[in-house]
Amino acid sequence: MKKFITIIALFSFLTGFAQITNIADGESLTLRIHYGFLNAGMANLTAKKTNYKGVPHLYVKGTGQTTGAVKAFFKVEDLYESYINMSTELPSYYVRNVKEGGYTQHLQTVFNHDNNTLVLTDKKKSSNNSRVVKSVKGVQDMLSCFYYLRSKTTAELRTGTVINMNVWIDDEMFPFQLKVVGTENLKTKFGTINCLKIIPSVKSGRVFKAKEGVTMWVSNDANHVPMMLKAELAVGSLKASIDDYKNVKYPLKFIK
Repeated sequence: MKKFITIIALFSFLTGFAQITNIADGESLTLRIHYGFLNAGMANLTAKKTNYKGVPHLYVKGTGQTTGAVKAFFKVEDLYESYINMSTELPSYYVRNVKEGGYTQHLQTVFNHDNNTLVLTDKKKSSNNSRVVKSVKGVQDMLSCFYYLRSKTTAELRTGTVINMNVWIDDEMFPFQLKVVGTENLKTKFGTINCLKIIPSVKSGRVFKAKEGVTMWVSNDANHVPMMLKAELAVGSLKASIDDYKNVKYPLKFIK
């Protein structure tokens, strides 16, 4: 189960220059996580508008923690933060601070999109803890990639659409591909809602069971709120489903 909360970032876990206008100031999304038959934990994503170095940004925070019986033998307390430029939809600053069992990591990344570099700082090290890394044009982090996906219009996310991006994960760059494979009516605790079904292609072997072992569903409207994610892991399976939502910009059309 090590690093299983990292899957949350696939919601957040998704280069263009559209404005992030469909995310309301103060939006909050809560997901309940199941590992196999166990109620394993909770994850929360919040977004608020702010300034970063005098420039309008969307500040996104993602937290994840194990609960109940799972917490007793595998404690997880994860924190992700991202400041996303409102004009370019690209991240300026990213934090990954995780505690997963005996594994800990605290990394901070400053992006310089003008010259395609980033500065990675390992906060666990006392000295010589920063280094400059060559990046690529339009790189996203694990939170900003999802809000970039959510900013797309309904027309831009038609069935058959394929979106390619490079995502900065931990201290490495990974190519991601998101494919809209269709629409589906999904049952949730709030009722049934029409969703886009999306399959991200991810690197297999280290965490996931297969290259396309992940499927996620987002509301088929201007919000593109994550409703469910299923993942076949190298060991076991994981499901995350919407448990609560607040301050979503457009009404969600659930059918009771």
